[in-house]
Amino acid sequence: MPPQALEGVRVLDVTQLIAGPYATKLLADYGADVIKIERPGTGDVSRRLGPFVHDEPHPEKSGLFLHLNSNKRGMTLDLKSATGRKIFLRLAESANVVVESFSPGTMAALGLGYESLREVNPRIIVTSISNYGQTGPYRDYKTSEIIAYAMGGPMHATGLPEREPMKLGGSVIQHQTGAAAATATAMAIWAAESNGHGEHLDLSLFRTQASSQDRRTTMLVGAQYTNENSDRRPPGASTANGIRPCADGYIAIMGAANRFAGVVRMMGQPELLTDPRFDTVVKRSMPDTSEEFDTHYIPFLMQYTKRELFAMAQKNGLPSGPVFTAEDLYLEPHFRERGFWQQVRHPVAGEVTQTGRPFIMNATPWRQTRAAPTLGQHNEEILTSLGYERRDIARLHTLGVL
Repeated sequence: MPPQALEGVRVLDVTQLIAGPYATKLLADYGADVIKIERPGTGDVSRRLGPFVHDEPHPEKSGLFLHLNSNKRGMTLDLKSATGRKIFLRLAESANVVVESFSPGTMAALGLGYESLREVNPRIIVTSISNYGQTGPYRDYKTSEIIAYAMGGPMHATGLPEREPMKLGGSVIQHQTGAAAATATAMAIWAAESNGHGEHLDLSLFRTQASSQDRRTTMLVGAQYTNENSDRRPPGASTANGIRPCADGYIAIMGAANRFAGVVRMMGQPELLTDPRFDTVVKRSMPDTSEEFDTHYIPFLMQYTKRELFAMAQKNGLPSGPVFTAEDLYLEPHFRERGFWQQVRHPVAGEVTQTGRPFIMNATPWRQTRAAPTLGQHNEEILTSLGYERRDIARLHTLGVL
């Protein structure tokens, strides 16, 4: 069997929450040996965040932690202690990458900054993930998902037009930053193989969001030509376009502009195409016209399920898709057939279904998902590889280093 894409790469992961762990998860999924290093006793903050398996709050049952840390080995290490730092430097000697998400300057203050790591390993790559970057006037500022979206994203264009701007749901920015960090790290690994030396990568939530393709770039380009911000439009502002209710939930169908013909064909009402209320693209772009069309459209949609409408719309050349619930997504046959879900057995959480590979490499094998490590699960395994004996490891536990 050919090697995995990142087989032979060792990563020291000193990140927590979402952005950093997602970056290292992507590296681990494709073969890197990722050692997740957590604070003794408490571990990653995400261990205390739900949802929890069986709704039982427990540091080993956080769905977020289990998802973001699969395929990694785990150890605990107090980096504030001299012994903990010594062990970390020993690990760094044979590592290719260190990924960290501390506040800027923290690693250097611990004696583990890029310059210190480069002394023990000239080829080391350090990927730093922070709020606003390692330099600049905002370097030490705090932020959050909603603030990063407001400052670097198109918040002025999302939300209801008569209300204040609103952020879209979820933690998209942190996942985008994690994906960017994984991509940058993979590029740096390739560069190190070519030129023989490592480098320090500086990624931030703000920079990732400000350069995101998620509406931001389009709106910036538009502003260059019009010198105006994009407007917030009310739901249903375009006729036959967007999300509408149906028999068992909601369906998203893009039927605006020239696709309108496909919508009325799907409805079996082709005469609406020449109806003077809807017979031009300009008329169909008006909110009042959309409301009038909905008196025909919604009664039609309410006769069918979202999956039936999905098939009907696609048959008529309309971009469309059901608004899936979590359960719908889990049961969706297309994703199951493509191996999207993986069954994983965790020593505490038990049998858990998790997402599998995010993309397919047809000539490179992908490792079956392994459960996220319990807190300090691989302490002995990792330390014995450095030459520590069991009595040494027991003493480190007693001293609070592990």
